Amino acid sequence: MTTTMKKEMVFFDVETAAAPSASDTDRRWHMLEFGAILVCPRRLVELSAYSTFIQPDDLSAVSGRFASSPTHAAAFAEAPSFANVADDIFELLDGRVWAGHNIRRFDCHRVRDAFAAAGRPAPEPAGVVDSLAVLGRVFGRRAGDLKMATLATYFGIGKQTHRSLDDARMNLEVLKHCATVLLLESSLPGVLGGEDAGDGAVTRRRAANSITGNVFNRNRSTAPKPNTNTLQMTFARAAPSSTVTAVTTPAVAVQKVNGRSCKRDSTGKVLKATTTATPSAAPRARRPVTTTPFSMILRHSRAIVR
Repeated sequence: MTTTMKKEMVFFDVETAAAPSASDTDRRWHMLEFGAILVCPRRLVELSAYSTFIQPDDLSAVSGRFASSPTHAAAFAEAPSFANVADDIFELLDGRVWAGHNIRRFDCHRVRDAFAAAGRPAPEPAGVVDSLAVLGRVFGRRAGDLKMATLATYFGIGKQTHRSLDDARMNLEVLKHCATVLLLESSLPGVLGGEDAGDGAVTRRRAANSITGNVFNRNRSTAPKPNTNTLQMTFARAAPSSTVTAVTTPAVAVQKVNGRSCKRDSTGKVLKATTTATPSAAPRARRPVTTTPFSMILRHSRAIVR
């Protein structure tokens, strides 16, 4: 059977009789109430609503919270059977995205079981959004747990009534609040993402780790940093701390020629005077210095010996 996808998504909730006991030969749940709202997925605005009590085959299956109220007891006595509302529920659910709290594990199965008991084909969703699974992944347990009543109290929405239509509307409001909080935290993760984000549970181990981490960071900031300059450490070990040995250069003989000071080399030849460049002046190219051939030096030495 081909299912045509519809634009609106449907938030729904079912209320059932108590879980079947081992003595129950039927071993099936009895759907007592069905409630749903059609929602525009682009604007998250409720477009229409549907709600109905469903009379079980055995009125004794009505749970105590409904039977204790005279108004509810009278409503169940006049309520339609599931077979009488199956077409309306099928039209609401078939081909739409289903949304609800814990619907994958509970509500979806109860709907299919009711259609199977009535001998009719069950509606098929275009997709399923289980808010319990979604919030468990992205919102965490910052509210304490992920029950609808706990989340509603956390956001100040109100008290859960455990009525199908009210719970479907509350589910939509809880998702809006969670999505808004996550959007704000993602825009300023270092400012709005506090310690209550994530699973929200402050355990002894988490508190101890937090204290240990703070002490470790404080010790790291106050401890003196070691000298990591290897070159400086090497010279500090090699050089004495009190004495410095000066390196001397061989002196050059200075004599006077015509009343002027001049320098001579080892052969007695006058060296030409050179000017020293000042630090601010640009370095000058030095002229090549002509050296005395070794044969002349040897001849001069022999003349002195004779």
